[in-house]
Amino acid sequence: MTTDSTPATSFYGLGIAPSILELIGRMKFQVPTPIQQKAIPIGIEGKDVLGIAQTGTGKTLAFGVPIIQRLLQGPGHALVLVPTRELALQVDETIHKLGQPFNIRSVILIGGMSMGPQLQGLRKPNTRVFIATPGRLIDHLERRTANLSDVKIVVLDEADRMLDMGFAPQVRRIAKYLPKERQTLFFSATMPEEILTIAAEYMKLPIRIEIARQGSAPEQITQELYIVRQDMKPTLLAKLLEEYRGSVLVFSRTKAHAKRITRTLRDLRHAVAEIHSNRSLSQRREALEGFKVGRYRVLVATDIAARGIDVKGIELVINYDLPDDADNYVHRIGRTGRAGHPGHAIAFAMPDQGGTVRDIERLIRGTLKVSTHPAMPAQGFSAASHQPTNSYGGRSRQSGHGGHRSGGSSFQRGRGQGQGQGQGQRAPWKKERRSW
Repeated sequence: MTTDSTPATSFYGLGIAPSILELIGRMKFQVPTPIQQKAIPIGIEGKDVLGIAQTGTGKTLAFGVPIIQRLLQGPGHALVLVPTRELALQVDETIHKLGQPFNIRSVILIGGMSMGPQLQGLRKPNTRVFIATPGRLIDHLERRTANLSDVKIVVLDEADRMLDMGFAPQVRRIAKYLPKERQTLFFSATMPEEILTIAAEYMKLPIRIEIARQGSAPEQITQELYIVRQDMKPTLLAKLLEEYRGSVLVFSRTKAHAKRITRTLRDLRHAVAEIHSNRSLSQRREALEGFKVGRYRVLVATDIAARGIDVKGIELVINYDLPDDADNYVHRIGRTGRAGHPGHAIAFAMPDQGGTVRDIERLIRGTLKVSTHPAMPAQGFSAASHQPTNSYGGRSRQSGHGGHRSGGSSFQRGRGQGQGQGQGQRAPWKKERRSW
C-alpha cells in the first residue's frame, strides 16, 4: 500500500471521529507527526500495522487513537504489551487522557507493583485497556485474573526491545490466549529480522510504515565521540557537566556502574538520581518524576529504562559506557531531541572499543566525530580494535553529525571508511502464518 507522503497540517482527514478530534485539540495536539499521519488512518481501518519510527515521534498517540476509536464502536478490550515498567507508565498517561472523557479506563499490569490495585482495576467494568509487561501479564493469565478472549486490538510497543530482553517466549505464550480474529500493531524504532519473522507468522497482511531508515538517528541530534580510558571517564564527565546547564541523561552499561557514577556525582554536589532494575518501582518513579520537574539535573540509567524515559527538553545524553548492542545506541540518544527539538549526544569510547564504534557507525550509516577536551590527554583507538564486533547491513558514509568541538573521523588514526558492505535479507513474508 502506498501512503500519501505530503505532511498533514492537522488531524482532520485521518478518519478520526469528531469527538476524538475535539479531545485531541483540547490536548493541544495540532499537527500530526509523520508516524501519526500514516499509522492512525490505517489503524482506524482495522488493518495490521508494522510501524518503524524513531523514538520521540509520537508512536503512543499513533496507536492510542485507533484503540479508543475501536473501543467506542463496540464491546471488547485492547492490549498494549511493553518491555519495561517505565514505558508502561508512559503509555498509560496518554491512554488515560484519551480514554477518560469516554469512560474508558486502563489498568497497568507490571511487576514491582502490588497485585491488589491491579486486581481491583481488572474487576472494574469500564476497564477496557490492558497495559502490561509480559511477565506480569502471564502471572494474571495463569491465575485467571485476566481474560484476553475478547481483545480486539493488540499493540506491541518497542517490539525490538522486547526481543532484546528475552521476552519472545513470553510473547508467544500470551499469543495463545488471544483470539484469532483481532487487529495487531507492532511499533518500534528498529525492525530486526526476528520481528519480521514474527510479523510474517502472526499478522494478517501487515502494512509496513517506515518513517525513518532503520537505525537512523534523528536529524536534529548532533553527536560526538571522546576516546577516553576507563579511569579518566569520571573526570571527563565532571568537566562536561560543568559546560552544560540543562538536564543530562547518563547511560551506564551495568547497574554497578550506574551506582558508582551516581555516588561520584553526588559527592561533587550534583543533583542526581539513578534508574535501573535494582531500584524499586517507587524509587524509579520518584527519580523519573524528579528529573522531569528539575529536582534532579542528572539522571543515570541503564538500558532497561532507556525506552521508558519520555522527558521533553533533555539537553544532553552521555553514553558513559557504550551499549552492548548498536541498536541501543540509537534508542539511547533518542531521549534527547524529542518532538523536533534540538539535542546533543556524547559517547565515551575506550581505546580498545574501535570495533564497537564501527558497529554503531555502520548501523547509523554515519561517522561519529571525535572530539578532544583540553583537560584530558589525547587518545586514539588501538590497532587491534578496528575489527567490527557485529555485522549490520549497509555502507558507512562520510555524513557524520559533528559536535561542538573540532575533531576528526573516529577512524582517522585507523582503517579507512566505507569498508563495510552488505545487504540485509528480505523479510520472510511468504511464510505460513500461525494462529494467535
